[in-house]
Amino acid sequence: MLLQRAAYLAAFFVCVVTAPLMAQDVTLTSPDGSVEVNGTLLGFDGEFYRVETVYGELTVDGSGVNCAGPACPDLQNYVAELSVSGSATIGEVLMPALIEGFALRYGYVAERQRKDATHFVYTLRYKKDGALLGRFTFRVTNTDEGFADLLADEADIVMSLREIRLTENRRANEAGLGDLRGPNRSRVLALDAMVPITAPGNPVDAISPATLARVFAGRVTNWKDLGGPDAPISMHLRDPKSGLAQAVQDRLMAPAALVLDSNIVRHATNKALTKAVTDDPFAIGISSYSETGNADVLVLTGTCGFSLRAGRVTIKTEDYPLTAPMFLYIPARRLPKLARKFLTFTRSPSAQIVIRRAGFVDQAPEELSINKQGDRFANAISLLGTEINLTEVKRLVKVLSPMKRLSTSFRFRAGSSALDAQSLSNVQQLARAIETGVYDERSVTFVGFSDGQGPADGNKIIALRRADSVLAAVKKAAETVDLSELNISVEAFGEALPMACDDSAWGRQVNRRVEIWARHCG
Repeated sequence: MLLQRAAYLAAFFVCVVTAPLMAQDVTLTSPDGSVEVNGTLLGFDGEFYRVETVYGELTVDGSGVNCAGPACPDLQNYVAELSVSGSATIGEVLMPALIEGFALRYGYVAERQRKDATHFVYTLRYKKDGALLGRFTFRVTNTDEGFADLLADEADIVMSLREIRLTENRRANEAGLGDLRGPNRSRVLALDAMVPITAPGNPVDAISPATLARVFAGRVTNWKDLGGPDAPISMHLRDPKSGLAQAVQDRLMAPAALVLDSNIVRHATNKALTKAVTDDPFAIGISSYSETGNADVLVLTGTCGFSLRAGRVTIKTEDYPLTAPMFLYIPARRLPKLARKFLTFTRSPSAQIVIRRAGFVDQAPEELSINKQGDRFANAISLLGTEINLTEVKRLVKVLSPMKRLSTSFRFRAGSSALDAQSLSNVQQLARAIETGVYDERSVTFVGFSDGQGPADGNKIIALRRADSVLAAVKKAAETVDLSELNISVEAFGEALPMACDDSAWGRQVNRRVEIWARHCG
């Protein structure tokens, strides 16, 4: 009966594995005194209490109860607390820029205080009277440590340069933090990429992903095998616990069924890595696109002659195959209102400007006219005579010429029909744009493409199904809009417009995509 009454008072509650109570340090009582909940206070966000009870964890609406006990918060002078842990690349550069942009946007004063080598705190105060509004505490180390802190209940948000591992996600579920691979549990804060770099003056200016993987596996050891001088290759990467190094293993090495060589020189920071490569004429490294320093960046190529260069647009569209989304992972529990307000800000147009100024690739949609995509159409023409005929290419040009491609694209996990992590974030982004009326006066077409494996007719059918599935995901996310009232359609051209060579897993994954094309109605 008590549990039923508690549930009546709560706006919502989440049951997790029951743990023995350490102390009965709060008592929440209904105004008439008929219902009482005792337990250990786990958190208060300014609106809701999170309490560990004999029934599990309950989240209770603070407006419907009175709190008594030594752990009860000061409701009059409540200060929002948020703990963030993980990647130093995100924590030292991007998050401070966003917090200061957030403060400027809403008229707060943001002050940063360094505690030690890995900890700092941002305090947010009202500009008018200096009253303390919130305290954001950061621990900046690496992605592994961020997830460890979350699982130990020492962090509210994780900063990550890679996707959460299946084992980490399973533990998070078991701890009552929800499915962190699910919708709204992760968000892409900004975009980066893994780029191969060499010292200035190195004659090698391009490399295939397959060859790059063989280099870092220790299978290719001399520059002459890459078209360079007869000299041994020295390899450089970030430290093994960094998100960037782990993303290299996940995105570059694993598809090639290779592991990183033990002779790779490791570095604690991106700056140290790029400096070491720049100073060594026979070095090669894989660095962050945002921190290449004075090093030369190699173009990714393939045996078919297609090439892919890392750039702001190619990273944003995921046309460049080694993109590195910068994630925030958020557990399934309420954060303080100020924290939620900050997270909303990170997706705003103002935040995208901050992200660009900080040196990273933002997610603001851009429009790419067909006239600026000559390389792609040259690729399509070069394949004529295989399974792609001139009639299909003419149809593609006729359909797409009046429209512009949006930089918001969708790609799929290797060997799966499920969207990858960046694309899941893009679903939410596009849904919000539709909800706010950005495309009310425009026609929008979801265009599916495929790799060249298998018959062309079958690939076209698969591409259409992918376009349909992405549209369905956007419809589900755009809860406040009836998309049937908008001018939205699907189209597919299968393998007619390849982005990369089909001779590798990376190239095929780049080619399997859904693009968004739009034009003004009337």
